[in-house]
Amino acid sequence: MNPPFQQLLSEATRLTRIGDLQAATAAIQAALGGGAGPAPAQPEAAFEVIDVPAREVSGAPRAEARAQRELEPEPEREPEVHEPARFVSGSSGSGAARRDYKLYIPPGAGARPLPLVLMLHGCTQDPDDFAKGTGMNEAALAQGFFVLYPAQSRKANPQGCWNWFKHSHQQRGRGEPEILVAMTREVMARHPIDPQRVYVAGLSAGGAMAAILGCAYPELFAAVGVHSGLAAGAATDLPGALAAMRGGAPARSTEFHSVPTIVFHGDADGTVHPSNGDQVVAACAGRSSSVQTEQVRNGSGRACTRRVHTDAVDGRILAEHWLVHGAPHAWSGGSPRGSYTDSRGPDATAEMARFFLQHSQPPRQ
Repeated sequence: MNPPFQQLLSEATRLTRIGDLQAATAAIQAALGGGAGPAPAQPEAAFEVIDVPAREVSGAPRAEARAQRELEPEPEREPEVHEPARFVSGSSGSGAARRDYKLYIPPGAGARPLPLVLMLHGCTQDPDDFAKGTGMNEAALAQGFFVLYPAQSRKANPQGCWNWFKHSHQQRGRGEPEILVAMTREVMARHPIDPQRVYVAGLSAGGAMAAILGCAYPELFAAVGVHSGLAAGAATDLPGALAAMRGGAPARSTEFHSVPTIVFHGDADGTVHPSNGDQVVAACAGRSSSVQTEQVRNGSGRACTRRVHTDAVDGRILAEHWLVHGAPHAWSGGSPRGSYTDSRGPDATAEMARFFLQHSQPPRQ
């Protein structure tokens, strides 16, 4: 092999390694055709050694760096981290005011402020039982909100009932309303919760306490849900409570408030008379609201009558009243995994979540 031919091949090899393919092609053509070959090499030619390991040269041409980058695999992107849903235990307050609770935290909480629903269980229930029966955690997962389940102390009430019927637990800044609101605000301070979208709902004694909270703290709760409960002020002692549960509270005992409220009640409820649902609606909608009535069919389940009360002046929704025909004292559409549920009824959880998310507090000045 003659020296010019060998030199041209060596030069073509070097040019290929540094990524200058056009010049390498010219060198090969020159070697085969006996031409003069490419222009003389630049100072980097001093490093032309074919059978030694490649090494990085300071100031190497951009083509070499580009070729090296093309050979290297793309770095893997780190997957976005989303916190899974959690159902955690906690407590609030101290001494006689201490109450345990369970808090449902939806997945990815923290990206933006989310609504909060305060859920008050009925007598003999607890947060886990109430969560299973209502399915509110599943609704929160689908729609993105927190759910707070306070637990009534058996020292405060042996049956686990909220003391809605005692005058010392019916006013702002006193008794259980103050305890529950303090817990709510503590949770709001610890988690990304939208203060304009905080709601309260409850069943039976919990529904009666929800009505009290809506009346006592209208600046905190944007809407209220009362299932099989009683109006705020329906009774002030145990005999009065039993009388109201049997036949409904007299209209004069209720207090008016302006918080939008959704009511569910079975017309076959043998524990809390269904007329109490009318009193809850009257307390927030008044007697002069405009009412639209419709009959709702639930497939092969229970039918119900739905009445929507709106303000006669500005058309704002004041209340929804769902009277479920043939339903007992139980959460409508609930799961048999929990107590006091009626799976045949329309889905009270879905309807309450819808109603709640349609309402928010006006922006604060």
